[in-house]
Parts: sequence; structure tokens; C-alpha cells
Amino acid sequence: MKNTTFEIRTDLALEEKESYPGDGGEIRGVSLREWEDSQCQVRFTEVKILDSQGAEAMGKPQGTYLTLEADRLSQEDEDYHGDIARELGIQIRSLMARMVDKEDVSILAVGLGNHMVTPDALGPKVVEHLQMTRHLEQQYGEGFCRKRKLPVLSGIVPGVMAQTGMETAEILKGVIRQTRPDVVVAVDALAARSIRRLGTTIQLTDTGIHPGSGVGNHRNSLTKESLGVPVLAIGVPTVVGTAAIVYDTVDTMIQTLNRHVSTRGMGNMMESMTAEEQYALICELLEPEFGSLYVTPPDIDERIGRLSFTVSEGIHEALYQ
Repeated sequence: MKNTTFEIRTDLALEEKESYPGDGGEIRGVSLREWEDSQCQVRFTEVKILDSQGAEAMGKPQGTYLTLEADRLSQEDEDYHGDIARELGIQIRSLMARMVDKEDVSILAVGLGNHMVTPDALGPKVVEHLQMTRHLEQQYGEGFCRKRKLPVLSGIVPGVMAQTGMETAEILKGVIRQTRPDVVVAVDALAARSIRRLGTTIQLTDTGIHPGSGVGNHRNSLTKESLGVPVLAIGVPTVVGTAAIVYDTVDTMIQTLNRHVSTRGMGNMMESMTAEEQYALICELLEPEFGSLYVTPPDIDERIGRLSFTVSEGIHEALYQ
């Protein structure tokens, strides 16, 4: 059983699954399905949390978490990003169909995050790229979009509390009350445990979203229970904690320490510690000096620019059929 006191922050259900021994499929109350698309070079992992026991074990709400891993997303390859956008659209459409039993769906797209901080600007930039249509209904009459096979799509970038003085959930409740969408599609930047997943992984979930949870900044959740409508969340990890990076290099550090006579004892001591003890020691050494630091790739500006367009095109693929 997973040690619940040992927690490296992550927003990805896939990484929670990986923290268990074995392939993760043996967790009670959790089902696991994995497959690959060799043509698009993308790996899929679907984690379904089926009951309260699974939710407690995973530390996440019941629901479906679908992860797309595509290593080449970090590259500037328009054709490949187009392939991923089409695949993303298929998965968004499939998940949304299970969430909303209705043909003519009204969608509110929400770009979460701070547009002034590049690693946190994914959501706002995605909404900037979207082709909104709800105003056409207001201008030309109800049914205008349906007759032309267009989605009824509106969007908002609510900002962060430091900018508005309001919780995102408070803002969205007012917007939802006035616009009455059938579903909310929330896009946010996430925190990962593994640095290799930054900008190369996309997570979809029907459980809603919990802004800032991956970096320990807990805000009011955006869920069907809190907003009154289903919430489909799309997230891409853009930051990883420094302690997690150091923890991943512990084995290499131990080998290096053991190669030198003067540091061999320290290497042996680290090797004898449990994973939890090693991580606790790393946090104890780093955080008093540097605080809870998070790392992002050096080319994050370019990555956010490419990813925001890819995610927005995926949403267009799902809605503009």
C-alpha cells in the first residue's frame, strides 16, 4: 500500500498511479487501461477512479483521467501538433458525450491562470485562440448556430485572486448563472513530478479542476457540485518542484558519493534510507534555503505558444464537426 505521508506534488493521475508498486492496476477501486497510437506516436493511459476507496488511495476525486503522452510535443513540428490536435479532439468529444446527454451543447471555455506569468499562461492563451460563437446567437437569434452546425461557444479568462480579489469559482458562478452553459471546459497549467512530462503530456478529466493544487496553492474547486454544470478539465504540466528533481537524481548522487573515499559514508547513509526519508531530507535541505521552488523549461515561451494553439485546435476539432 502506498505510504500516504510520502507525497511529491503532482496534478497528474498517471503519476499517482506510478507511485504504486507494479503497474498500478492492482489498486482497489481503480481501473487502468493503456494503449498506443503508433501513427501519431502518442501513448494513452486511462485511469478510472471507481469509488471512495479508490479516491482515497489516489488522493483524487472519482471519475475518469485520460492522459496523452507525446514526447514530440516539445518540438516545433506543425504537422505533428496538428495530428495531436485531431486526436485530442476525438478524446474531448468522447468524454463530453459521456458527461452531457444532449446534441446541441452550449460550452463555456475557461482559461485558468495568470497571463502575466508564462508557465501559468496556458489557459488564457488557449481561450484567446478559440473561435467564439455565442454572440452570434444574441445578434441573429436563437438557433442561428444550430442551423449552421456551429457550437454555442463562449469564453472567459477570470484571472487570479491577486488580480481580481475574487475566487475563480465566485466569478464563474455569476457567469454561469447568466449564460447557462451545458458544460464548462476549463484549461489550466499543471504541476508534474517528472521533468520529462513538462509540455509533452495532456490530461483530460471529467472531475473538474482544483486550481493551484499541484503547487500547494489550494483554491476553491471547479466541479459540477460547486458550479452546477459538468466541468471537463484539460491540463498540461509546465512546472516541476525542485525537490522532486533532486529526488529523481538520488541514485546517481549515491553512486558518485560512493566512488570517493571521503564521501563514501554519506553515500552509504543515503542508500540505507527509505524513499520517504530521502525525500524528507531533500526538502529539509532545500526549502529553508530556497523555499518551495518550481522549475520550468528554458524555452517555456515557445512551448506555451505551441501548446496553447494545439489545445485550442483540439477543442475546435471536438466542437466544430
